[in-house]
Amino acid sequence: MDIKIKHLYPDFLNLYGDKGNIAVLKTRCEKRNINVTVYEMTKDNFSLDDCDILLLGGGYEREQKFVLNELKAFKDDIKDYIENGKVMLALCGGFEMLGSYESSDEGLEILNISTAFKEKRLMGDIVIECGTENEKYDVVGFENHAGRVDIKDYTPFGRVKHGFGNDDCKGFEGLVYKNLFATHLHGPLLPKNPVLADLIISKALKNKYESFEQLEPLDDSFEQEAHNNIVLKLKKE
Repeated sequence: MDIKIKHLYPDFLNLYGDKGNIAVLKTRCEKRNINVTVYEMTKDNFSLDDCDILLLGGGYEREQKFVLNELKAFKDDIKDYIENGKVMLALCGGFEMLGSYESSDEGLEILNISTAFKEKRLMGDIVIECGTENEKYDVVGFENHAGRVDIKDYTPFGRVKHGFGNDDCKGFEGLVYKNLFATHLHGPLLPKNPVLADLIISKALKNKYESFEQLEPLDDSFEQEAHNNIVLKLKKE
């Protein structure tokens, strides 16, 4: 089995260590003898035809505006990719970029979501509860955003247990749509959340191989300790 991961504009959108997310996906696959090829993608080599996992990270405002303007030429390709159930992880500014902004006409408008900016930043460690009624799991990370995202009718990525989330009042964080995971959590996200990393890998493999059933378990004791340290820290506050 093999997986192709494409990272959009990693030199511009790596403010929060998003290359670490790529490293985690690659390592967890290779430990299971799953071949991984990572492509760093810009407008010059843009193609989603053979992409199994797409990552769109966050950056400084100037860099994000530059990437946004370049990606407008490919918004239909990205929308088709998402609508066809392919796997995508959008983080922080990359999450907001998929919708529109209340203060301007900018935004890819791939999703019907809207971001408004306020002076107070929502910042700190965060824990959210994700999953379905029958299978729940916690995701931890760090949030640092001035944007308040209205996700309209989309399903939230998770329910906030500690922290702020999409805004500071509704108690939800990010969104999940088909196989798109969009969230403000970074730090990077996946090293401390092996359950989520494996979920992303599994969905990509299910899309590609009819015979795929489930991933072999790994020893996640180190990753789980890092995860639990954040949970315990917040419980004490």
